Amino acid sequence: MMTIKIEHKDSNLVWGQLFKTLKIGNDMKKLLKILTLFLFAFSVCAEELKIGIVDVNKILKDAPQTLSANKKLEKEFSARTEKLKAKITTLQADEKKHQKESLTMSDDQRDKAEKSLQQRRIDIQRNERELREDMDLRRREEIGDLQEKVNVTIDKIAADENYDLILYTGIAFASSKVDMTDQIIKALGGSSPKKDEPVKSKKDAKE
Repeated sequence: MMTIKIEHKDSNLVWGQLFKTLKIGNDMKKLLKILTLFLFAFSVCAEELKIGIVDVNKILKDAPQTLSANKKLEKEFSARTEKLKAKITTLQADEKKHQKESLTMSDDQRDKAEKSLQQRRIDIQRNERELREDMDLRRREEIGDLQEKVNVTIDKIAADENYDLILYTGIAFASSKVDMTDQIIKALGGSSPKKDEPVKSKKDAKE
């Protein structure tokens, strides 16, 4: 009869591997329990959260303050814009005139006239750049004022209606149920479509 002898060190190795396997199994069970509890808690919290989504670009486009700001800027810069247009028109006319008269001019007269026209072009380009920069600066100021009003409006609606989280657009998908953009525009003084109100006919309106 053949006997297999297990050395003491081999025995310790076998039992160690066995206990290690059992420990891993228990740890996996604990981990699964923790994950299950975590997912359950997360789903419960998600159901209780009240979330809103705001489309800032739509607000900046449709808010009544945007229309008001555009009219304000147009009036503010109308004088400079018209003055610049007049300079451009006059320069173009003088350039055409110079092309005809330059044929009978002396070299000195031609050079002097061309330098004068070139300097006027440079001045007009500088005026265009300054006007554009000033308009951009004022536009950013108006947008900043509108954004501040939007933030105040969002804070008020969030407090009044118990929102837990309000996000600006920039996510992959958002349901129309959580889109509160029209509500913000209406609160800013704009008009928004009323989903539940039926459209009245002319006959109903007269009555």
